[in-house]
Amino acid sequence: MSYWSESNWTAPQEFVILGFSGWPQWLRVLLFALLLPLYLATLAGNLLILGLAVVDPALHTPMYFFLGALSAVEAAYTLVLTPRMLAGFLLPPGGQAVAPSTCAAQMGLFVALGGSECLLLAAMALDRYLAICRPLYYPQLMTTGLCWCLLASCCAGGSLLALGLTTAIFQLPFCRGGLVNHVFCDLPAVLVLACGNRDLQEHVLLAACLLLLVLPLALILLSYTRVLVVILGVGGAAGRRKAFHTVASHLTVAVLHYGCATAMYARPLSSRSLEEDKLVSLIYINLTPLLYPAIYTLRNRDMQGALQRVVGHGTPGTAGQADGP
Repeated sequence: MSYWSESNWTAPQEFVILGFSGWPQWLRVLLFALLLPLYLATLAGNLLILGLAVVDPALHTPMYFFLGALSAVEAAYTLVLTPRMLAGFLLPPGGQAVAPSTCAAQMGLFVALGGSECLLLAAMALDRYLAICRPLYYPQLMTTGLCWCLLASCCAGGSLLALGLTTAIFQLPFCRGGLVNHVFCDLPAVLVLACGNRDLQEHVLLAACLLLLVLPLALILLSYTRVLVVILGVGGAAGRRKAFHTVASHLTVAVLHYGCATAMYARPLSSRSLEEDKLVSLIYINLTPLLYPAIYTLRNRDMQGALQRVVGHGTPGTAGQADGP
C-alpha cells in the first residue's frame, strides 16, 4: 500500500518512457547503430518469408502456412516495439512522453502479438507431430479449414488476454507519476507505478504466464520428444541427422522465446529489477525475432527453392509435407 492519501491517486496526464536516456550519448548512438541493421534485417526476413509462403504454390502446405503466420506476427511485433525504442536512443535525455491511450495501445498490442506467437509455436509443434507421427491420417486431419481455425484461435486467445490484462492494469489508480523505466509500456514497468492493492493484477499476470508459457512449452517439448523418438527409429543415418537438426532448431527457438518470457513475467513485482528487465528486453526485442528467419526457413531447401522460382531461376517443385525446415 502507498503512503500517499487516496486523494492523490490520479491518472497521469502522460507517461514518459525513460528507456536508456540516462546512459551516455555516445553509448546510445552506438546502440542505435548496432540495432538498426538488426531491425531492418528482421523486418525484411520475416516479410520475405511471408511473401514466399503466400505466392509460391509449392509452399501451400500446413507447415509453411504456420511459418508464414508466425513471420507476419513477428513483423508486426517488431513494428510495434522497435521503431520507438530506436528513436529513444537519439532523443535528448528525459525520455519519450506518450499519452495514456498510446501507452495502453502499445501494451495491448505487445501482449496480443506475444500471446499469439506463444500459441502459434504450440500449433506448429502439433502440426509436426501429426505429420511425422501420424502420416497416414495427416492429410485428413490437418486440413486448410483446421489450419485457419487454429490460427484464428491463436490470435483470438492472444487478443482476449491482451484486452483483459491491459484493462485490469489501467483501471488502477496511479500515484507514482508516469515515469516508465523501460523501453516501452511493458506490463510490470507500468504496474509498479500503480497504487492500492495490486494483488489481483499480479495474480492475473502470473496466471496468464502459466497459460501462455508453461502449458504451450510443455506441449512443444512432448511433441518434439515424440517426433524425435519416431524418426530415430526409422530411416538411415542421414535422415536421423536431418531429424535431429530440425528438432534441435525448433527447440532452440522455443526455449529462447519461452525462457526470456518466463524470466521477464513469471516473477512477482517485489523481486524485479527494472534495470535488468530493460537489458533483457534488448534480447527479446532485437535478437529473438531475427532467429526465426535464420533458423526456421531461410536455411530450408523448400524456401530456398521458392525464392529461386520467384526470381525466375528455378523450376516448380513440391514442398514435402513431412519434411521439417
